Amino acid sequence: MSDARAAADETARTSYGRLLAWLSSRTRDVAAAEDALADAFNAALETWPERGIPQSPEAWLLTTARRKLIDNARRQKTRADNIPALTLAAEEAEAAISNNSPFPDERLKLLFICAHPAIDETIRTPLMLQTVLGLDAAKIASAFLVSPNAMSGRLVRAKRKIKSAHIPFETADKEDLAPRLTAVLEAIYASYGAGWNDTSGSESQRSGLAGEAIYLARLLTKLLPDEPEGWGLLALMLLAEARTNARCTDGQYIPLREQDTNLWNLDMIKYGETALATAWRLGEPGPFQIEAAIQSAHVSSMLYKKNVTEDLVLLYERLVELAPTIGACVGYAGALASASKAEDALKCLDGLDARRTEKYQPFWAVRAHILSVLNQTDDAAEAYDRAIGLAQDNAARKFLLEKKSAL
Repeated sequence: MSDARAAADETARTSYGRLLAWLSSRTRDVAAAEDALADAFNAALETWPERGIPQSPEAWLLTTARRKLIDNARRQKTRADNIPALTLAAEEAEAAISNNSPFPDERLKLLFICAHPAIDETIRTPLMLQTVLGLDAAKIASAFLVSPNAMSGRLVRAKRKIKSAHIPFETADKEDLAPRLTAVLEAIYASYGAGWNDTSGSESQRSGLAGEAIYLARLLTKLLPDEPEGWGLLALMLLAEARTNARCTDGQYIPLREQDTNLWNLDMIKYGETALATAWRLGEPGPFQIEAAIQSAHVSSMLYKKNVTEDLVLLYERLVELAPTIGACVGYAGALASASKAEDALKCLDGLDARRTEKYQPFWAVRAHILSVLNQTDDAAEAYDRAIGLAQDNAARKFLLEKKSAL
């Protein structure tokens, strides 16, 4: 049973999004495809321990899910028109079984479908994170600072909307894709961020999320090679991912300025810098390009001993102008503090909406650091307590506890 469960878990991690995109594109019903796929995974846990793990677990799951969908379609005459497409899916699955070949990756298509104008723009990114990238509702809710129940309800309604609005599942023209691009980029980056922040999680889970996000960004630059923000996102993730081996050692979080650069992936940094240069050449600077430039400045400061303090302040100023998100504002405050402008940094944080910062862990961590620089020890300790309480990563929590003790 353990081998079968491990195989099912591994397939879920590596293939769930591809399988769901494949089924959804043929049924035009995301919720029904999700239910069928869940039934297929349950069937795998019952069948594989007795009959053995199939040569192509993906194809087996796809065929089983297809049967579930056809059974449901026959019981519901309104969905009978799906049967020919599902039968074709079965034939394709059987071909994959015999040839041991992977399924075509249609996740990018489903990402753009989830970003259709008919879908409420506030739920597009969470919808993509769940359906295409496989994050659960609770983790998504935490990222968007809402309750899991509220997020689950919104996601269910969005999936119903895809079906009721008869949103086409064909790949749209490039001019129709462009207005949806921002939401798709945000979802890919949010998926990457879920792996990036999980320094204490399993390496396969963390690298799986990060690797899939980078892979999708690469696909996106091929689909829309003239969109600078696609290149900017790819550059941002590559420049961050290149440092991953130096970020945590023996469960201890290592801040950027203390990292061993010998552990950095220089080839990935070079690729990231090339992607950033491609974005700049297209001549439309956007938030992801600015964030990538910030990462590039950090890399230069460490590898080439450059003083980039003022550069970072200017870049964050520009980022806040383009996208005044809570993350950008907190980053700007951190850059001000590094430039010996701690009082200005504190004013920046004090000016933010308390409702947006109440449960935003980086806000409290940066605030604690700034208060400690200003020798406001009691307030710094209180801010550290808030940051520690909100930290979901064990390595980050341990690091903050040590910072508080050092007060």
